[in-house]
Amino acid sequence: QVQLVESGGGLVQAGGSLRLSCAASGQIYSTWVMGWFRQAPGKEREFVAAIMWSRGSTTYADSVKGRFTISRDNAKMTVLLQMNSLKPEDTAVYYCAADPLGVPRGNYAYWGQGTQVTVSS
Repeated sequence: QVQLVESGGGLVQAGGSLRLSCAASGQIYSTWVMGWFRQAPGKEREFVAAIMWSRGSTTYADSVKGRFTISRDNAKMTVLLQMNSLKPEDTAVYYCAADPLGVPRGNYAYWGQGTQVTVSS
């Protein structure tokens, strides 16, 4: 069983930065993918970014490309999402997710509880 715990959310002004962290526990193998998703009020959950646990290759949604960076620290079992040049439309609950099938934009089996990010204009 894999457990994921997010932290680092908060309130920031437009143009500012935040770094989200996802601490994983349990067994994660080399073929797994780790992802970040977000859900704004009244909207469906959407893919933000993903990283392959072993290779470190990354995938981003077009809306965050060039502004967000996903990374991982295998030794610390942590996945980070550095968010720069934040916009009000980035306001959402951000979720960390993990899946053994390794498909970046696929369905994820394990989810964290989410952390709120609010960007004021």
